[in-house]
Amino acid sequence: MSKGEETKTRILQQAAELFNQQGYAGASISDIMRVTGLQKGGIYNHFQSKDELAIQAFDYAIASISKHYRIAIRSKRHAIERLQALIAVFGSFAENPPIAGGCPLLNTAVESDDAHPALRERSQQAMNSWLNLIRRVIQTGIEKAEVQNNINPDEVATIIVATLEGAMMMSQLYNDTVYMQRAVNHLNHYIENNLKINGTS
Repeated sequence: MSKGEETKTRILQQAAELFNQQGYAGASISDIMRVTGLQKGGIYNHFQSKDELAIQAFDYAIASISKHYRIAIRSKRHAIERLQALIAVFGSFAENPPIAGGCPLLNTAVESDDAHPALRERSQQAMNSWLNLIRRVIQTGIEKAEVQNNINPDEVATIIVATLEGAMMMSQLYNDTVYMQRAVNHLNHYIENNLKINGTS
């Protein structure tokens, strides 16, 4: 990696945390200069605008989270174990977020709304990837007779993501991970009792 690429990666990492903590609207160019230690010209050498930086910083944050998911399921072969691993990884973010400030998908989706269409579109793409990953695990599990065949993968993916993201919001709001712990416990119970085919592991 060249020095320029290293600098760009460092800007993305620091800007991702800044935007995640203060929001896109709440983070000024001065704030970006402060956290990166660069002058405006140094930042604009790598990004044409604050909008471009925000989108790439969001992509960086989501890629960081996705890497944790890939590692978690790499060694799991059974669909139920894969789902539980994904839930456990997300649950761990309440206490040890890979990006400071909580879940960047939740934060960006709430902030972007209609005011920032490009970030809203990126948030939808990231959410689609998250839902699709869970759907694929469930669908594969159905095909391999590890998950009951009357299960609707879309419905279950929605339930899992909505429960986890809601628990993340409550954990951040109250600064208490008990809400995430309850959500994780509930989802694991739900999976064991509603998805798993008895006798498979």
